[in-house]
Amino acid sequence: MSLLSIALSSFVLVTADHCALADDMKMPMNAMDLKWSPAPSVLPKGAQIAVVSGDPFKEGAYVLRLKMPKGYQIPAHNHPTTENVTVISGNFHIGMGDKLDTKKGIELMAGGYGEAPAKMNHYAWVTGPTIVQVHGQGPFAITYVNPADDPSKK
Repeated sequence: MSLLSIALSSFVLVTADHCALADDMKMPMNAMDLKWSPAPSVLPKGAQIAVVSGDPFKEGAYVLRLKMPKGYQIPAHNHPTTENVTVISGNFHIGMGDKLDTKKGIELMAGGYGEAPAKMNHYAWVTGPTIVQVHGQGPFAITYVNPADDPSKK
């Protein structure tokens, strides 16, 4: 095989691989294109969710946004996988521990980031309308420290 044919074969393989990657690429979207719906029953009522990428309830990577109204709270809970949260707008308070305590925790503002390692008990609240982006590895699951706080059981 000549050097030219090897080069052409390599070019075809690389080009084909890049075309396959382009076919797998999700279409870019703007915030106004997100489709919001009520958050699942595992979260307290009042929030809305928009899935950006993947399926949070299946194996694999996911990205979602959570829109919360003023005063929204998520009692102490944990997840089987690490949860990554970026504040898009508003303010998001996060604390670590077994009980929601608004005197503790840290306030994250737009652009702020928080990470809750797998199985670490944490809680959150907002003091104004807030949107956060959550990403991690699915399936997404939530276990409330106090089972009475689980809204899906009510």
